[in-house]
Amino acid sequence: MSRRLASLDALRGFDMFWITGGSALVAALAESTDSALLDWVHAQTEHVEWHGFRLWDLVFPLFLFLAGVSMPFSMAKRIARGDSRRKLLLDAARRAALLVLLGAVYNGLLTFDLENQRWASVLGRIGLAWFGAAVIFLSTGVRGQIAWAAGLLLGYWAALSWIPVPGVGAGDLSPGNTLTDWIDRLLVPGRLHRGNRDPEGLFSTVPAIATALAGVFAGHWLRGTAEGTTKALRLFVAGAICLAVGWTWSLVFPFNKNLWTSSFAVWCAGLSLLLLGAFYLVIDVWGLKRWAFFFVVIGTNAITIYMLGAFVDWWAIALLVVDENRFHPALLALVVIGLQWSLLYTLWRRRLFLRV
Repeated sequence: MSRRLASLDALRGFDMFWITGGSALVAALAESTDSALLDWVHAQTEHVEWHGFRLWDLVFPLFLFLAGVSMPFSMAKRIARGDSRRKLLLDAARRAALLVLLGAVYNGLLTFDLENQRWASVLGRIGLAWFGAAVIFLSTGVRGQIAWAAGLLLGYWAALSWIPVPGVGAGDLSPGNTLTDWIDRLLVPGRLHRGNRDPEGLFSTVPAIATALAGVFAGHWLRGTAEGTTKALRLFVAGAICLAVGWTWSLVFPFNKNLWTSSFAVWCAGLSLLLLGAFYLVIDVWGLKRWAFFFVVIGTNAITIYMLGAFVDWWAIALLVVDENRFHPALLALVVIGLQWSLLYTLWRRRLFLRV
């Protein structure tokens, strides 16, 4: 399959929509109505503080999963045109380094306050985890990739369960006392986001590689020659299996986004597979694409709008247009979404995309 899958851009855009104002819109509507549904959705747009899961915790893993889905397509295309695996690895390393740098810039690198600089970041996690998956993808076949994903998840579980932390012991999963937190304090330079721990630290990137690999497996299926509905069915079945495995695993190794626990990784892979299956079936198989255009525009420049969030105060600009004392708060959120989408649409029309 050589054509670009519109469902990937649409789902990536759907994912980013919640960051760019979707959650604020839901909050404004929920606070001004008596809708039980809106109240539930609003509750889901906040992270769990430690153990547990809400849908907001899926936003980051879903983005990383989709980066993995794209890998078999992009790598196969470059291999077909003659690029060597060494070149692909070097390019992957450069991409990872650039994402780490962009993540540091997002966290304030340009203020040059290196003493208080936070080096761990969302983009850095994406870069490192994607690079780890790329190395595995280019070095092994599908069976090897499955073995690596399982090994990373099982190994991470074993490490947090049985390797003792100095002064704490083994198996302590309380904030700041885990093996993940100890390793990050030892190896990650600069400031950690939560003082003695960081949700985007170094060691929890290990199971995040498996999240990217889950996307790679989905990409293999989507590149295959099976009929479209069969591909979607495989995604649904795989998603259901991952949900069952993840939930069962969580009984002994709880869902925890901060630690990116193995159960959390498998659970999020299950939800990501189901979402991808639904978007792929509706958009690419059934051909119902018009409704998704709004999300496609966001998804084709996702990193652009994410980075702009560090430099542009969209809410302050929106307040120049909307008087929050005279209009419903939801209108302000809609203006924020509209401002960002208008910029992305302009870039889309001119075929200007930030490719990292």
